[in-house]
Amino acid sequence: MWTKTFCLLFCLSSALALKDYKILELFPSNDHQSDLLHKLSEDSKFDFIKLTKSEAQVLVSPESHKVISSLLSKYGIGYKVVNNDVLADAIKESEENESSQERMGTDCYRSHGEINNWLDELQAKYPQRVFVKQVGFSYERRPLKTITITNGDGRSGKKVIFVDAGMHAREWISPSTGIYVIQQLVENFEENKALLKDHDWIVMPMINADGYEYTRSDPKNRMWRKTRQPYKTCAGVDPNRNFDYMFGHAGTSTLSCMDTYRGPQPFSEPETSVLRDVLLSLKGRISFYLTLHSHGAYLIYPWGYDKVLAPNNDELQDVGQAGYDAIYAYSGRKYLVGNAAILMYPAAGASDDYAYARADARISITMELPSGGKQGFDPPPSDIKPYVEESWIGIVAMANRVIAKYN
Repeated sequence: MWTKTFCLLFCLSSALALKDYKILELFPSNDHQSDLLHKLSEDSKFDFIKLTKSEAQVLVSPESHKVISSLLSKYGIGYKVVNNDVLADAIKESEENESSQERMGTDCYRSHGEINNWLDELQAKYPQRVFVKQVGFSYERRPLKTITITNGDGRSGKKVIFVDAGMHAREWISPSTGIYVIQQLVENFEENKALLKDHDWIVMPMINADGYEYTRSDPKNRMWRKTRQPYKTCAGVDPNRNFDYMFGHAGTSTLSCMDTYRGPQPFSEPETSVLRDVLLSLKGRISFYLTLHSHGAYLIYPWGYDKVLAPNNDELQDVGQAGYDAIYAYSGRKYLVGNAAILMYPAAGASDDYAYARADARISITMELPSGGKQGFDPPPSDIKPYVEESWIGIVAMANRVIAKYN
């Protein structure tokens, strides 16, 4: 009873207020300390927004700050406060976003409705190369769309490079990067037409539309991660724990107030069901599945459910390394590349494992985009452009490596 009551109170406080919340950066120095932080991440008092074997960040309330500070001191884990007022920074970001409203540029974070309208405009402007399809609805009945981008040669049944974004609500840079991918392939076609010679690109720029709009509705909701379907004590499911491949294994929670709540059953969420149906409709055609997340600067691949290497692990590593090399040459940023469960921690029910295992994607990679803002995820609107440009460099390099392998 106490656990359920605490979870309910925690869920409500997390959803309704970020007042006096902070973000701590943690510095584990050995495996024992890393494992301890992983254990703490399973406690609903702490919202770990970044967690690998070597680094971590955690969002804390005033009460949980006291608790975790004591534990960190006890076990000798170093830390520092990297954001002393999460709500103030969320308010500042919201104000800056509202003041930057050019036509579908890289100057601000767009609403779900704006993104959908823009997709329709592209189809109307480039009817020979662009095909927009409404593939379903979110729980709150927001239309979910894909855009298929071709070179206009009329060939059907080509292999596919599939990109999705907006899985986790608070990761705003993810759909912004998806938008930039679309812009480069459609509006900058001449420069990028080689990418479309033997592959169609299908992009789903917004999966978790309800959660995304909830984070935009008020700065106090900025750190929401999950979907918005109500459950017994708290709303929402982690959509990236809700896919039916090794569902319910490591790295998931049965508690609905946890950010890693996997849901009552696989595909309990309309959003994940929609993505499943799209992927299965392309089974056998997907050369490259790429899902965009933040934050961290990682290129990770199956398996994520356990520390097991995929049958074509060397190919997965090679494609990820191509992305690393291109980004490093462009900006000097160093991504980490490797097996998801080994590089980070096991997390079952993710879309990259599902696309690889069930939709037969030859290469399946999660691109964790680098952090930029003090909130822990996104650059301020004024800095979106260099982030998405850098990410595009890596995406092109990985796509070219895949095309060379599987043409």
